[in-house]
Amino acid sequence: MARPFTLIQLRYFAVVAETENMTAAAERLRITQSALSNAISQLEQELEVQLFIRLPQRGLKLSPAGREFAKELPAFLEHADSLYESARGLSENLTGDLTVGLFAPLAPFRAPVILQAFEQKYPDVRVSFLEGDQEFLRRSLLEGRCEVSLMYTLGLLDGVSTQLVERVPPHVLVHEGHPLAADPDGEVALRDLQDEPMILLDLPHTREYYLQLFQIAGVTPNIRHRVSGYETVRSFVARGHGYSVLNQRLHHDLTYSGGKVVPLRLVDELPGIEVVIARPEGLRPTRRALAFEEICKKLYGADR
Repeated sequence: MARPFTLIQLRYFAVVAETENMTAAAERLRITQSALSNAISQLEQELEVQLFIRLPQRGLKLSPAGREFAKELPAFLEHADSLYESARGLSENLTGDLTVGLFAPLAPFRAPVILQAFEQKYPDVRVSFLEGDQEFLRRSLLEGRCEVSLMYTLGLLDGVSTQLVERVPPHVLVHEGHPLAADPDGEVALRDLQDEPMILLDLPHTREYYLQLFQIAGVTPNIRHRVSGYETVRSFVARGHGYSVLNQRLHHDLTYSGGKVVPLRLVDELPGIEVVIARPEGLRPTRRALAFEEICKKLYGADR
């Protein structure tokens, strides 16, 4: 049975779904708002489903059916593009937009390096990053706001498939004047710090991971400050407000506050954090998403 909708209608829908604003979508597509509105209405009639909820004076919102449709659409449209490119002998080219989720503490370390490598190989793909905590990224994947995400495994549940990129062990961070900072071995056990004030990176699922490390070591931490920013943690440590436990390590010891920090290797046998590439389970990935995954594995893969 022939399907009555067209690729043009689907491409129009994809832009409206992304912006949830008919005026902004029409400007991006360079068509009139009335033409776009008619195309979306006709698509809904042909599919016999309401894709958007019209909110008086507040624009549009994807309906549950529209959200599911939007999740499936990128791979379908890219497959259509691939057929066109293949017919013209252009199948090696990658074009279009790619939205990538990125766990916020990873962003300063990974985003610039990944973007540089990706743009060098795929200059015609426009990459945008969606930063947030673990829960925000999990929802974004399931709701179709991003195609793929570089994040931790912490808090990931059913509905998301992952590929391991690397395991990052935990370490302790102290200020440069701390007695342990002068240790030539640069090692410490959590028990050595149990009476000192601790600064906890307090993000959903991340906090549970760090508290679990203390539980494994049989130590109750003396939590003095809870902060949600990675650089804030480092700055607090540098100013002598306490020590912290982190995973990602910078290549320098400077902080935003002007002080310096010293990383110490943990002698306790503790699990590292798994950095993974995540995408919605059961959805066919676009070639752009697969290309991004390949770049990440090449840059950071444990088997590189």
